[in-house]
Amino acid sequence: MSSDPKKAAEAQYFLISVAAQLAGMHAQTLRTYDRLGLVSPQRTSGGGRRYSDRDVELLREVQRLSQDEGVNLAGIKRIIELTNQVEELQQRVAELAGEVDRLRAGYRPDLTPPQRSTALVVWQPRHRRTQ
Repeated sequence: MSSDPKKAAEAQYFLISVAAQLAGMHAQTLRTYDRLGLVSPQRTSGGGRRYSDRDVELLREVQRLSQDEGVNLAGIKRIIELTNQVEELQQRVAELAGEVDRLRAGYRPDLTPPQRSTALVVWQPRHRRTQ
């Protein structure tokens, strides 16, 4: 779901019958996909399923992968998991890039520690005096 509270408040949620119609599937198929963990809609306090626009999009993708590409449900589940992982990693990279930019913007060369010398000094012992 969206991390933006304003977008979350404006998001549309559909009953299972409406989501099934939008996705071009039977409601029982949606229940099966939920049970298998392919598409996990939000739940009401009474346990009813509420599908978001993103869920309906995902249902369509599951149907496309299954019917057009011939991918079995286990394969589809793995594709969804990997896609979610990639999206999370891309978001994390963007966060880290932003942090690097913020750190670079605050970089002050006058505050950097002096560099240690790596000069090589050859030591030669003094000649001993003979008594």
